[in-house]
Amino acid sequence: MCLAIPARVEQLTGADAAIVNLGGVRKEISLALVADVAVGDYVIVHVGYALQKLDEEEALQTLAMFAEMGGIADESPA
Repeated sequence: MCLAIPARVEQLTGADAAIVNLGGVRKEISLALVADVAVGDYVIVHVGYALQKLDEEEALQTLAMFAEMGGIADESPA
């Protein structure tokens, strides 16, 4: 089974790359499959690629569910 995780874009590092926060871990991912991503946006990440943008409310709900299950930390923006 594969799992895609919501992550918040913290920094754009190139035309098709960004640093995201995945449960407290900063990771560089590819944005090649998603257009118009900006700092602060949430994206669904799978194996190092953003698959689509996600609205903040839905992303935070999903992260809260993962946190309840003990999967990843809740990463609500400060």
